[in-house]
Amino acid sequence: MTKKENKLRITLVRSLNGRIQRQKDCIRGLGLRRMHHTVELQNTPSIRGIINKVSFLLKVEEV
Repeated sequence: MTKKENKLRITLVRSLNGRIQRQKDCIRGLGLRRMHHTVELQNTPSIRGIINKVSFLLKVEEV
């Protein structure tokens, strides 16, 4: 039996229109491209830091 990896399912739920470039760069760094696009990433401190910067634009679930 293998150990289950910690992953996060991240979905962009708010538009990037009118946002500052730093916030757009954070979203792009997470791999999100458009509204309602979902990615699964490892739960690491660096990813958590990016999520905290733009948390009001995202929906985050643990998988």
